[in-house]
Amino acid sequence: MEYEYKFVDSPVRRLQLVARRDKLVAILWENDRPNRVKLGTLRENDAHPVLVETARQLDEYFSGQRTHFDIDLQFEGTDFQKRVWAALLTIPYGETRSYLEIAEQIGNPNAVRAVGAANGRNPISIIAPCHRVIGSSGTLTGFAGGLAAKERLLRIEATSVRSAEYAQPAMTRAYWTRAASSHQRSLFDAL
Repeated sequence: MEYEYKFVDSPVRRLQLVARRDKLVAILWENDRPNRVKLGTLRENDAHPVLVETARQLDEYFSGQRTHFDIDLQFEGTDFQKRVWAALLTIPYGETRSYLEIAEQIGNPNAVRAVGAANGRNPISIIAPCHRVIGSSGTLTGFAGGLAAKERLLRIEATSVRSAEYAQPAMTRAYWTRAASSHQRSLFDAL
């Protein structure tokens, strides 16, 4: 299986975007652990349409102009991992969930550690927002890109949400009401 890749610079270091045919299969970190995400033969292609579009949408995300992504994704992993990664895609921009909440969402509340392991192997970081998963106490925990990158991503989202607060006060009250039940209020206040 051949994969095509493109490197992009970002506020959270250099990222390697990887596509297979017409789908995004990975966003890898500059100092990613070898074999964290298993891929086949890689060939550089800076003009691959999926990679160019992913880079464009990531730029918009990092500048606070994009709150969701519109990229065709292809997750490669076990059925359990795919369920966890699908759950990540349901976490709204600017909100967080705990590993326990993800375990409960996929119908296996005793699988908190397995959820953490699957989260750590998430091949499509940022777009499948594993950075939005935190410890039950609201603490930042492991992240393939490093805790500094996780905090930076959460800050980008918190800043964008706070900017929206000034434009739409009613939305903000509803947001923080939801936030209180999802642990992110204390996290965003700390940021």
